[in-house]
Amino acid sequence: MSEATPVSPLTFRREADGCFRLALSGDWLDRAHLPSIEIVAAELAKGGTATALAFDTTGLGRWNSGLIVFILRCADLCQSQRIEFRVETLPTSLGRLIALSQAVPERADAAITLEQPQFLQKVGESAQGVWSGGMGIASFLGENILTLGRMARGQAQFRGQDVLLAMQECGPQALGIVALINFLIGLIMAFVGATGLARFGAGVYVADLVAIASVREMGCIMTGIILCGRTGAAFAAQLGTMKVSQEIEAFQTFGISPIDFLVLPRILAMVAMMPLLCLFADLIAILGGFLVAASMLHIDPGLYMHRTLDAVSLTTFLLGICKGTFFGVVVALTGCLRGMQCGTNAAAVGQATTSAVVTGITTIVAADGVFAVLCNALKI
Repeated sequence: MSEATPVSPLTFRREADGCFRLALSGDWLDRAHLPSIEIVAAELAKGGTATALAFDTTGLGRWNSGLIVFILRCADLCQSQRIEFRVETLPTSLGRLIALSQAVPERADAAITLEQPQFLQKVGESAQGVWSGGMGIASFLGENILTLGRMARGQAQFRGQDVLLAMQECGPQALGIVALINFLIGLIMAFVGATGLARFGAGVYVADLVAIASVREMGCIMTGIILCGRTGAAFAAQLGTMKVSQEIEAFQTFGISPIDFLVLPRILAMVAMMPLLCLFADLIAILGGFLVAASMLHIDPGLYMHRTLDAVSLTTFLLGICKGTFFGVVVALTGCLRGMQCGTNAAAVGQATTSAVVTGITTIVAADGVFAVLCNALKI
């Protein structure tokens, strides 16, 4: 393959009638080394005003789009200086391409102008987003309520094996991380309690502190947050991937409700597993506090267990279990909601997963605050 002849320096010639002739020679195949249009503009400014710009292509070799770019720049220069541009002096094929590129003028409204939104516009868009988001949540909750009604009548379209599979994913497979986090939480609460209570010679009450805090608050809320980041994100990713691959639309085409077939088994699995996980978390947290009390405060193990059993009432225990079950429903609903609302591209799956985790954790913390206010009002 022969090497391309480099672009020769531009040659300029002014004719008697004021026409400015530009000679093109060599191969025009390298767009990175095109001659500057400033050279042409400088030559046109010499020796008076030119009336026209023509071309001499007798020495022109091979060319590609780079030559077209240069010619179009020359045409724009002639238009700006009101000089006649003689396209007919170009080769026929090149002249046709130039004419084709200039056949349709640019529309006046074709350029996109980015304007900064005004304050009221931002407020309106935010309010509209909140309203549409709230309506989406309300619609999703309504569909789930209808699904529960169909399940009560034995008409829900779901498989029992899907429920069992979801129970395995959010139950036994989550025991490790639940045990680790709650064990550390029990250790931390015991350390904090031991530091303060030991000053007053009341170190034995560490058992009461750890037991009540674990059973009433920390066990259920920490388990809910753990499952939100683990299981809720998995639900959103699974349903989001199905949304991207149009599997959910396929269910609707076959007359199968996606809420019945995909969402309901996950909600049932969380409702079934969350009380057991909360009970497991309470025991592990109490075990963590027991180790601190036995090693640092040298409290008798029998005394520690006796104080623990005395501190935890049936009402406190059932309150923690009920809160944990509610948090499980929140995790399932937020994960499935964001998965069903996922877009149709790969990036949307990650966004849905992140949104599910953030929404779930925020809702759990806010709901726990509401529970605290209600329990205080009811003297529980």
